[in-house]
Amino acid sequence: MSDQVYDIMHMDRRVAKIDTSGRCKIYYPSFMPYHLYLDDASPDVDTLVNNVTNFYYWCATRVLTLDRTYAKEILNSIGMKQAVTDRERAQIALSYRCASLTDVFWVREHTERVTFSDINLYDNHLSNAFIDISLRGRQYTVDNHSMARDLSTNGCFPKAWRRVEDGFLLLKDGGEDAVKRELLASQIARCFDVSQVLYEADVFDGECVTVSRNITSKEFSIVPMDAFEIYSLNHGRNIRKYILNLDRHNYYMMNIIDYLTGNTDRHWGNWGVLVRNTTNKPVSLHPLMDFNQTFYSYDTPDGANCQTLFGRKATQREAALEAVKRIGLNQRREVERDCFAELPEYYDMFVQRLGILKEKTVDL
Repeated sequence: MSDQVYDIMHMDRRVAKIDTSGRCKIYYPSFMPYHLYLDDASPDVDTLVNNVTNFYYWCATRVLTLDRTYAKEILNSIGMKQAVTDRERAQIALSYRCASLTDVFWVREHTERVTFSDINLYDNHLSNAFIDISLRGRQYTVDNHSMARDLSTNGCFPKAWRRVEDGFLLLKDGGEDAVKRELLASQIARCFDVSQVLYEADVFDGECVTVSRNITSKEFSIVPMDAFEIYSLNHGRNIRKYILNLDRHNYYMMNIIDYLTGNTDRHWGNWGVLVRNTTNKPVSLHPLMDFNQTFYSYDTPDGANCQTLFGRKATQREAALEAVKRIGLNQRREVERDCFAELPEYYDMFVQRLGILKEKTVDL
């Protein structure tokens, strides 16, 4: 039985090929996915095993994780098994050519004559049924390919894409409290000079959700920091120095906003770089997003441990004070008390934390 051969594509550029035994050929190293490492120079057994393992893992990251709400219901609805291993999840992603709304990479069988315009999710229709299933866990029977290829949004809260005339909107549920917290944090962030995703209130199926615009397109992709860190290590890059040279303003503002909003979920899959697709090179950090786990560890001025300090340990308060020292507070306008109408219990601590940062600006 012969090995299956796949082309790894960046839009219509074939950047590499790999077969199921791990033999590969890289044609355009600078256009490889940031979180896929393949070695085409060494034919030894260990290298071949690593290649196929890395390939399946990368494919698996392009489908939803099973701890996501309603994940099992979604997989049942498309008639696929509830995958457990990376290889099983990879097979789900490969069934819809690993298409994603986070970037322009995809995979085709080597013998296929399929183009990016045929399969990319920016131009091709998304099933309306997908919204109901992913947000409410409803059981529908739908076409495998039209449904499964849209399951590429990571995270543990129910999410769904809605196509609109000029792009996509992301709907997020998670309960009334999570929706209110994300909306409040978004209102606070708008009062500061930081690149950010704007979250608005919406209603789906009679329940409140947040809605925001997709930040990727055929022009720009995003790479999460955990993937970018692996890429940097593989290429001998000092990631802290690189990020500060790339976009020091939005890096430090991220730490300020996370402190003010009590965001304890800024793990390295929750921030990253914005990449220009014509070059596959970072241009900045991507806009600040995901605020539905804010106002935790919000009972003291120190906050939680900061997760974005490249190995250093510090509280969110310490990280925010360092950020103010480096770039200032950059507040555009006052945060009105009316913003806290739905969650008034957080107002006093917000004022206290903001006061701590303002005192730092006086000292500078």
